[in-house]
Amino acid sequence: MAKRTAIIDIGSNSARMIILERTSRYGFYLLNETKSRVRISEGAYENGGNLQSHAMERAFNALREFLHIAHHYNTRKILCVATSAVRDAPNKHEFLHRIKKELGLNIKVIDGKTEALLGAIAASNLLPIEDGVTIDIGGGSTELALIQKRRVIDTVSLDLGTVRLKELFFDNDAPIKQALAFIHNELAKIPPHFTSKTAVGIGGTIRALSKAIMAKNKYPLDKVHGFAFSISDEKKFIDKLISAPVLKLKKFHIKKDRYDTIKEGTLIFREVLKTVGAKDVITSGAGVREGVFLKDLLRNSNYLFPHNFEPSVKSLLDRFCIDEKTQKCHYRLSKKLYEALYSIFDERKEYEKVLLIAAKLLNIGIKVEFYEHHKHSSYIVLNDLQYNLTHKEIVTIAALVRFHKRKLPNEGFVKTFRELLPHENILNWLSFILSLAETLNKDLTCPNIAVSFADKKLHIHTTEPLYLAKEEIKNLQKPAAFAILFD
Repeated sequence: MAKRTAIIDIGSNSARMIILERTSRYGFYLLNETKSRVRISEGAYENGGNLQSHAMERAFNALREFLHIAHHYNTRKILCVATSAVRDAPNKHEFLHRIKKELGLNIKVIDGKTEALLGAIAASNLLPIEDGVTIDIGGGSTELALIQKRRVIDTVSLDLGTVRLKELFFDNDAPIKQALAFIHNELAKIPPHFTSKTAVGIGGTIRALSKAIMAKNKYPLDKVHGFAFSISDEKKFIDKLISAPVLKLKKFHIKKDRYDTIKEGTLIFREVLKTVGAKDVITSGAGVREGVFLKDLLRNSNYLFPHNFEPSVKSLLDRFCIDEKTQKCHYRLSKKLYEALYSIFDERKEYEKVLLIAAKLLNIGIKVEFYEHHKHSSYIVLNDLQYNLTHKEIVTIAALVRFHKRKLPNEGFVKTFRELLPHENILNWLSFILSLAETLNKDLTCPNIAVSFADKKLHIHTTEPLYLAKEEIKNLQKPAAFAILFD
């Protein structure tokens, strides 16, 4: 697969392009993202589904400049797909032919089930879920996929989208019961086995809704991918948003570029959630575009990353790790220390995963600057650790790499992210283990040690002198009163 790949998605409402760069076999990161509100479906649903000339011209202009950007980044592969509005248009070949002739771009028109599959591939690989129903609300259609044990079991596509609903009902001031009747008629096509307590929200409508909920609740982490909320907690807010006048949407933390379709999209979303019996929503910042990339990348592995593989962790290590030997040593020492100590503070082993990821990412900030590298490491983790991890895991990892320099986590960072962090006692123990692991490798020889804990004594068994480590360990802050002894 090419090192840099551009993926373009021509939706009913927007055209979007992402450029992803591979860093290794499975590692990758986002290099560029570009969006244009081309509204290629504008006027189509009132004219037999035919694409209108002004909408096609907007799409042509956007795609031409998308290609300029892709060529600037020396992309070796450009993949372009079109969804509902184009696939439903009787005159789509006119548009496709012009794009091919004048821009040299091949557009693959995908059917609804393929669109649903692509969104589900992105969700099952890039979100911390095992089971769920994906809900991807676009301008012209809504796609659902049933995921069980990370595998896509079934898909369905409905002729139900924000622009379609807007032009057929909302623009005509039709009673909302007519729109609901139309929605429910389409929802009747959803097979009865499409049920799950977890709904995965994909697409612009759901991202906008989630951002509004985050703003309302003063959520501390500015990251929509992986944001989760309880439907019962937000039901009143969702209902009020649907019934609010457009000019009042600012009070609901909705941005202006979403005013024209957010009410329609939220109405569809609410009704789909009822139909599938969902209790909770997890938001996906990834969708069809990432699905296209992953379908290509993972074509020989059933469209799944290897078990327990963390794509964002791998990408960060590929780009920022300057000493792989030391990174692996910190991981090994942290694991040994955790095995000796976890029963004191983490009996169910809930936090081993975040500790070991933190051990891997401990010093990636050195690539930016040495003296404050712990802060740089934390910032990189907080902002660029994206996929397959919960927000609580991401923030905890960021806290651990920030406070691995002798001192336990302090009030400033902890206060800001308190709701996303584990109990203070757990955080302090994890931080101590990470600090001790790094200190034991002070001379960078990666000592061979055995560890045991009994009677408030931590015994570190080794035949190596560890002079520098023993000197520095005296200054480590400990989470409880106990002695560290070398045997």
